[in-house]
This record gives sequence, structure tokens and C-alpha cells, in this order.
Amino acid sequence: MIERREREGPLMKNSPQSLLISRIITTVIIGVLTGCIIVFFFPKDFFVSQSITSNRHLPIAGLKTQESSAESESSDKVNMLKSEFVALLSDKNAELKKQVSELTERLQLAEQGKDQAEKMLLALGKQEKAGPFGTVKALRTNPNVAPDESVNPRLANILDKIAVKQEIIVALANSNVKEILEVWFTNIKRVGISNYLVVALDDEIAKFCELNQVPFYKRDPDNGIDAVGKRGKRTAVSGLKFRILREFLQLGYSVLLSDTDIIYLQNPFDHLYRDSDVESMSDGHNNMTAYGYNDIYDEPVMGWSRIVHTTRIWVYNSGFFYIRPTIPSIELLDRVAARLSKEKAWDQAVFNEELFYPSHPGYDGLHAAKRTMDMYLFMNSKVLFKTVRNDAKLSKLKPVIIHVNYHPDKLPRMKAVVEYYVNGNQDALKPFPDGSKW
Repeated sequence: MIERREREGPLMKNSPQSLLISRIITTVIIGVLTGCIIVFFFPKDFFVSQSITSNRHLPIAGLKTQESSAESESSDKVNMLKSEFVALLSDKNAELKKQVSELTERLQLAEQGKDQAEKMLLALGKQEKAGPFGTVKALRTNPNVAPDESVNPRLANILDKIAVKQEIIVALANSNVKEILEVWFTNIKRVGISNYLVVALDDEIAKFCELNQVPFYKRDPDNGIDAVGKRGKRTAVSGLKFRILREFLQLGYSVLLSDTDIIYLQNPFDHLYRDSDVESMSDGHNNMTAYGYNDIYDEPVMGWSRIVHTTRIWVYNSGFFYIRPTIPSIELLDRVAARLSKEKAWDQAVFNEELFYPSHPGYDGLHAAKRTMDMYLFMNSKVLFKTVRNDAKLSKLKPVIIHVNYHPDKLPRMKAVVEYYVNGNQDALKPFPDGSKW
């Protein structure tokens, strides 16, 4: 029995049972105080019996006078005691109310911090000693947030039917990109991808998707978003995704965000690592620019210290990235959306600044894990038209996707990519220059 108590003791301090015990003690205190009130508000039975016992041997002549005097004195004492106890009970009641209020507030804060504490526990785990040299590996994967369907029940119902393993491809589209969108979803269907969704920004696209049996989601009216979504150009629409994607992450889904000027040749979910908060394709065109390099800055006026080494990497493409439902990911979306609502800036530049800028005086950097996608599997159109099509070995590779992001003549180049990789027309890419004529 002693051993059992010793085992249970520490647990009870940090369990719901401790809260129950405190409530029981509070109830007992209130009961005792209630008993005191009854005694002093109805004291006659107690005081009369004591008075009769003490005066049993007094002379009869003086009995009435003494009884009258005793009753008067007793009444004064009772009234005084009543006042004292009423004041005492009032103070105790106020104190108990304050304690209950404080406990309730602490309980609410504990509930709010419960999920975050669990995430930190999962992230940190038990403390371990560092292993031998060369064997130490830091934690790379942040835990997912707890899904919250109350954020958007209608979207949650749609995703529950479409998503595969809590993952989905999402594209935003309005009627300005109708033709490009058709090429986009036609190739997705051809590859056999089922977990994709078009966020229709106007009624025309919603009807177009419905006619072509394309899963779509039309958001509830929102003046701030609808004004841009219905009439905005591609760059303006691109900035909306950071606000809209937040709900997907809150619902617990990983999203592969996709612009519509992308040709799918394989299922991208078969080629993801899923070890970072953000996994993005690069705008780089070779190993150095895509994955980073040591760049030298030369300033002759400095003489002996004229050479300075810098680290450079070409930006991540904000039109194709995989983002997991983690706290850093949601913070990234919030930061970018907040800045774009105040600044006239390119969404891709802001996306990269928030993702890469380190903490420094006056600024707290984002603590998010990131991974650069393989540039030959997730290929931008500069790599394709400037390098791959002119290289006998590279031209035999089959990319996962090709993003026509470097060229404004998107639709004809997208069709040419399909002809080249899907229909086997080896001459389909030849008519196009490396860059654009604009």
C-alpha cells in the first residue's frame, strides 16, 4: 500500500485528480462556514439551555431580572457576532471567488498551451548525449499542428474526400488563365493524379471546372480577396495564395502549391522528401545557382582586404512548393501575407526574404526548415530551353514537372513541352529561342 501511494503521489500533483481534491476541500470549507451561520443566526436553543442550567439554583425573586438582563446582553453579543461573521464570510467569499477565477484562468491557459507543449515534447524528446564524431544529426522535421476543422468545415469536408494521405495539390485560378488551366489539369489527369484542387476565384472558373469534372473550391465571399481574385493579373493573384493556404494548413493538410503554367509528367508526391517545413523548386539553372555557392566580392579600394567571400543561392520559386502544416510554415504564410497587404512588393521576393533572412538587430528570423528540390526533376523553363534540350544525355531524362516561369509565351511553350515529352515529337522545342523576344 505504501509503495502504491509513493508511486501515485507525484502523478496526482500533475493530474486532473489534484483539481478534484482542491474542489472537495473548497466544498468542505463552505459547508463549515454555512454551519457557523446557522449556529449564530439561530442561537436560542444553545444559549437558552446554558442559561437555564447556570441559573437553576438562583432565588426565584431575582430570576426574571437576571433572565431579562442576560437576554439583553446575549442579544447584543449575538448581533455583534453576526456582524463579525457576516463580514468574515463576505471576505472569505470574495477570496474564494478570486481563487476560483485565478484557477479557471490558469486552466484555460493550460488548455491553450497543451498542444504547443506536446509539440515541443515531440520535437525535443528525451535528452541524449552527443554521439561519436561524425554521427550527430540534428532534428529536421517539425511536428504537424493539431487539425482544427472549425476553421472551415466546408473546406474540411471537400479535402476529406479528395486528399490522399493528408496531401493535396492546390492551384488558384480566375478566368484570365482559363486556357492555361485546361492544359494544367489535362496533364494532371493524364498522369493519374487524383488529389488536386482548383481554388476558383470567380464564377466562370467554377463553372468551367464543374463542366470538366475538375475538383474545385469556391470560397465564401470576401471583399478583400474577391476584388483581386476576379480582376487581378497573375502576379496579383499569386499574392493571394499565402492567405488562402493558411486554412489548408490549419485543417492539417500538406499542400503542394502549384501555379497553372506547369506541365505534370509524373506524380510529384512520389519524389518528395517531406523532411522540411518548405520544400521548393529553384529558379537556379545549374548546381551552383540552385543549391548555393561561394561567391567572391572584389573591392580594390580596400587593398589587402579587397576580397570578400559571400554565400549565394538563387531564389525559391513561390509558384511551386510543398508546405507542411507546421507552426513555422503557418508563421511564414502570415508574415508574407502581412507584408504584401502593406507593401507594393513581388510575392516571390517577400517569400524568400522571410524564409532566408537570419535574425539580426530589430528583426527575428523565421525558424523554418527548408529543402531545395532536384532542379532536373522539378525543372524551370530556363533549364529546359537553355540547357536540357541542347544536351543529348539530359534530354533523355523525364522530369516530374516543368514550370514555364521564365517565358511570357506560356501557352505555346506548354503545348510544345507536351508534344516533346508526351507525344515524342523531338522537334517540338526547336522553334523557341532560349529566352524571350520581349
